[in-house]
Amino acid sequence: MDLRLEPLSHEAFVPFGQVISAGRGAGASANQGTAVRFDRAAELANLRPTATPNLAVFRSLPQALPFEVKLLERHVWSTQAFLPLRCVRFLVCVAPTLPNGLPDLTGLRAFVCGPGDGVNYRPGTWHHPIIALDGPAEFAMLAWEDGTAGDCEERPLKEPVRVVDGGPSR
Repeated sequence: MDLRLEPLSHEAFVPFGQVISAGRGAGASANQGTAVRFDRAAELANLRPTATPNLAVFRSLPQALPFEVKLLERHVWSTQAFLPLRCVRFLVCVAPTLPNGLPDLTGLRAFVCGPGDGVNYRPGTWHHPIIALDGPAEFAMLAWEDGTAGDCEERPLKEPVRVVDGGPSR
């Protein structure tokens, strides 16, 4: 199956979480008028009292399109936010969850994101690990973790899904 890239938009990403970017909603003057602050940019959640915030940095080597998605992962107990520190474009693949808890591959979507956009996955959202496109990238990642297997669940796909450049058709 080929999955075509689509541009990231706030509306298209709502079922999976939030797009994090400046300019959404009204901002407030900050830093003696030299900046604008946008509060509550994402819904951060921790559903385990034993987990603590983990702010990590990921360094990603660029991957070429077409790209094969071979697995999906999810974080059942925590949101997971990725904020680009240095990047050109990156790939975000997400899927809804079936009633049995498995990823719904019929709803799999691939978004191309630019350097000014971050993403925040809702708890339990199936997604592929972040993939840098066009050049090396670095991302700040925030999730609540306790070091147990409950931090991340991975599911290999029976058949790879190929992400190709283009519009939102399959």
